Amino acid sequence: MPFSIDSARGIFPNTLSADAVPATIARFSQLSAEDQLALIWFAYLEMGKTITVAAPGAANMQFAEPTLNEIKQMTPQQQSQAMCDLANRADTPICRTYAVWSPNIKLGFWYRLGELMEQGLIAPIPEGYQLSANASAVLATIQSLESGQQITVLRNAVVDMGYDTSKLGSYKVVSEPVTPPKDMAQRTQVTIEGITNTTVLSYMNNLNANDFDALIELFVPDGALQPPFRRPIVGKEAVLKFFREECQNLKLIPKQGVSEPADDGYTQIKVTGTVQTPWFGAGVGMNIAWRFLLNPENKIFFVAIDLLASPKELLNFAR
Repeated sequence: MPFSIDSARGIFPNTLSADAVPATIARFSQLSAEDQLALIWFAYLEMGKTITVAAPGAANMQFAEPTLNEIKQMTPQQQSQAMCDLANRADTPICRTYAVWSPNIKLGFWYRLGELMEQGLIAPIPEGYQLSANASAVLATIQSLESGQQITVLRNAVVDMGYDTSKLGSYKVVSEPVTPPKDMAQRTQVTIEGITNTTVLSYMNNLNANDFDALIELFVPDGALQPPFRRPIVGKEAVLKFFREECQNLKLIPKQGVSEPADDGYTQIKVTGTVQTPWFGAGVGMNIAWRFLLNPENKIFFVAIDLLASPKELLNFAR
């Protein structure tokens, strides 16, 4: 076999990903819990001027509401402590509950928490709170990022909170119900300049339709998917789990691509475009590259999803 998962990760090596995102997340993680919470609050207020955050649906929130109600019954000091505990990844019942939620439930939890803070039902950031110099620098960096990179930083900031799941032993992720696939009559078909490969087109169309069962059949049994800034997820069962938990109701808008032969009958294909998430307005898209490695039977052996460094990378197909 000419490729391993590790070697497959090296296709199209000149793709420039948004390295500022993991670097900013790392700097954020070094801040105090109080600064983390204040920075999230300030950043969302600032983003709210230009980026519309969508309200979570009832299906997303049914698992978070009991915890939100528990926090509402606390004293203001206890509420502040509960939020600091989440940022500190403390070992508390709320942190353990939060830890096993899917990313969408965590995002919905913080959205509702912000609403309750604005309504005065949960202790807000103290009026006049001053960010530390380090936190102010991180906030300035976030403000300088493109909108798609901003939402990625803030998403990861809250997703990584809560108790460390590696210390939980065996556990089951709590996630919202899987959205049924769209009816065939409601589906749209993408077109990609320079790409006619049926597997790549089907990948985009099935993901847009939430048809994860059809989508996973495009992969070889030991195929892998590498999300932005993460290690590859290997094997059809694990990849399908990822699709169901983190990829519902995405809108992929691929624009153009290039296809090249690789060793032993494999094909490598790079596509660039944008992705819109259900959490933000349609005007906010993340600039994305998909790097596919297909086997001789036209099945997906590996696909990497890269958050791009800048819009000009959408046009960069240099080897």
